[in-house]
Amino acid sequence: MPIPALTRVMALLVAANLCAAPPRPAAPKGEARTPPAVAPRPEAPRSPEGEPRPFDKVVTADFKTQEGLFRVHSHKGRHLFEIPKAELGREMLLIASVKASPAGVGYPGQGAGSITVRWELREHKVLLRLCSHVALVDPASELAPSVKAMGTETIMAAFPVETFGKDGAPVVDLTRFFSGDIGELHVKQAVQGSMADPGRSFIEQVRAFPENLNIETLLTYNPAAMPPLPGVLGHAGVLPSPPARTAVVVYSMVRLPATPMMPRLADERVGYFGQSVLDFAKEDHEASRRAFIARWRLEKKDPAAERSEPVKPIVFYIDPATPAKWVPFIKRAVEAWQPAFEAAGFLNAIQAREAPRDDPAWSMDDARYSCIRWIPSTTANAMGPHVSDPRSGEILEAKIEIYHNVLQIASDWYFTQVAPLDPRARTLPLPDDLMGDILAFVVTHEVGHSLGLAHNFKASSAYTLAQIRDKAWVKRNGHVPSIMDYSRFNYVAQPEDGLDPADLIPRIGAYDRLAIQWGYTPVPGAARPEDEKAFLAKLLEPQKNAPWLQFSNPRAEGTDPGDQAEAVGDIDAVKATALGLRNLKRVMDLLPGATLKPGENLDKLARGYEALLDQWSRELGHVAALVGGWTSTPRFGTDPGVQFTPVSRERQQEAVRFLNEQLFRTPAWILREEILRKLEPGSGQVQLLGVQRGLLNALLAPSRTSRLEDQEAVLGAKAYTAAHLLADLRKGIFSELQTGTRVDPYRRNLQRAFLEVLASRLAPAPAQTLVLGPQGPVRQRLNPLDDTRGAVRAELKAIQALCARPAADRATAIHQADLKDQIARYLDPRASAPAAASAPAR
Repeated sequence: MPIPALTRVMALLVAANLCAAPPRPAAPKGEARTPPAVAPRPEAPRSPEGEPRPFDKVVTADFKTQEGLFRVHSHKGRHLFEIPKAELGREMLLIASVKASPAGVGYPGQGAGSITVRWELREHKVLLRLCSHVALVDPASELAPSVKAMGTETIMAAFPVETFGKDGAPVVDLTRFFSGDIGELHVKQAVQGSMADPGRSFIEQVRAFPENLNIETLLTYNPAAMPPLPGVLGHAGVLPSPPARTAVVVYSMVRLPATPMMPRLADERVGYFGQSVLDFAKEDHEASRRAFIARWRLEKKDPAAERSEPVKPIVFYIDPATPAKWVPFIKRAVEAWQPAFEAAGFLNAIQAREAPRDDPAWSMDDARYSCIRWIPSTTANAMGPHVSDPRSGEILEAKIEIYHNVLQIASDWYFTQVAPLDPRARTLPLPDDLMGDILAFVVTHEVGHSLGLAHNFKASSAYTLAQIRDKAWVKRNGHVPSIMDYSRFNYVAQPEDGLDPADLIPRIGAYDRLAIQWGYTPVPGAARPEDEKAFLAKLLEPQKNAPWLQFSNPRAEGTDPGDQAEAVGDIDAVKATALGLRNLKRVMDLLPGATLKPGENLDKLARGYEALLDQWSRELGHVAALVGGWTSTPRFGTDPGVQFTPVSRERQQEAVRFLNEQLFRTPAWILREEILRKLEPGSGQVQLLGVQRGLLNALLAPSRTSRLEDQEAVLGAKAYTAAHLLADLRKGIFSELQTGTRVDPYRRNLQRAFLEVLASRLAPAPAQTLVLGPQGPVRQRLNPLDDTRGAVRAELKAIQALCARPAADRATAIHQADLKDQIARYLDPRASAPAAASAPAR
């Protein structure tokens, strides 16, 4: 609907010099990009004066024409685009995605950037200009001319007009442009290439639709230049050249709506994807950021009704390539969101339909249709991307992608997490009815992303452990209040709790319903985004006293131990993990019977064991997150209290004690001989040490020890410090040296690894400014006053003193001598090796 707000505030095309490449010089002839993307192709001769030629001399009878957003005329690899006059000057999205790529490089469906562009006719040239929507200003303001002057639109490319159509539409040859790398997008980075090779890059096909164009291109990139190796024996070293990379890339041109939807301002208490602009329109004595969310344009057929069907519902078409047995589960997953939209005032707002199989005019590439694609790929993943209008956040289309092998990883998760709780899961492969329910869970999550919802990893700490083990509670509420968490399956519940297996799988929860209600409820009488704030704030009032309605705190920057991916019950990670490990030990007992079949190889056993190790490592990682953690409690505006509280010294000590007992003390149950000896001629030392080293690196990472220093500054003597952490780890990892007992090979490996991790902290690399948080990369503060090195040196000396004690046997004596030697080198690289530790006579 027309929005009065947009008559007061307009998006200006600003700061192109900050986010776009400078204009490129025009080539002597033809399209202006340099270098050309492909080798020169035969072209129709132009008049000496460079004037456009008659239409029938350019678009001959040999050309095949498609009608759509632009008319496309194609013949022998040449593609002429006829741009209707009505589309000139109109903003469009240019989107790149990787359809296929070499093994190990990127993944099918990977996004490679999007930009806003417009086509402009200037005499006998058509310019492609890069638009920017990074600033807002009141057009009546004195600032308006200056803000507008900041944003000269970059000319990405210029194309000579080959001819004009009957209605005056310019016809341009875009063959070279679309068969090459478009620098303003990120295809080259996605496929790890260098320069596009014009001789090995071609347009495969062009498809025209009413709202969009799709250009499928086979792009080959030359390898990046490699630096020479230092000379070896008088000869210059040469690294072998990396291979060229060929990828199938889809460029999509999508028309933006003529009238932008009124944006809805973002609120950090609710998790939506979106974007921000620099706002010069607010009278706050500064230019501040203003963010708005991504959402579909839903308008009631009957605005006066409390609940009404929408003028245009959200419809997802199910790929005809989807195996028939999964279609009902996918349909159920999509329409599971209907009750959430009913709370927002819409009936039948979201629907799933099977795509037409016999309609040649229907295509999943048509931007008018949102689809759920079934991709026959070994990639174990699913994604819920969408395309949105950068001016308003309106979601224009979504293409959910389900990769075939996501069934494999989801099956592994279910088996390793809850097989002891569901008799159906004790034999692999899982039965279709169970696998369908698991697939529906995956799809429901991805649909949530396509509705604009971001991950909410805080949800897994909303309920108590008693609640998520209570059969009646879980039946009513589920074990996690948001399907947008990565909580997976309820591994905290125990067999004696008697949960219905159907309730082990997450479902749409209380937070999800609130988020949809907040994002999609029409606000009566609102003419501007600001007019909605009071109404929407009221919807969020219940959050204050209901942790299950709260969203991940974006200011926590990955420090909250209750805001973890892949967790269940991380309100108390130690107890939750203790319960999870009970189930994992049961899974270890079930593993051979579930995976071994007469006459089959051992691949399923190997994969199951690896999945079990991964789950064990993840659960222990949730415990490690307590060390240096800050619990977050959302506060907004004048809400009383602080947002962040250090995890108590007692809880952090408990976490390290748990890790010493369950990880660093050799866990015999994970080294099951009858399994390991089937899979390898070894003892599992490599696998075990990999998990142990990974957790040691995490515990002693500069970002974590810096947080411990912060907590010491806040709490003083009550804090759990880096020195406490190091001492507790030493006592657990070097317990044999304190008691004079034998150190076995597993523990010798661990002790050496601990020294190596400590040594790495003596000269740490500069702290990164970005770390991976729950919602992706987040800012990390630099901590130049890191004094952990002193504590590390003290710990190394304490361990060195332990190594001087008498050893229990010769192997332990040799080990202690080696440790002393290594410590001496770490403390002073110039030091000579110390004397060997004494050993008893044999």
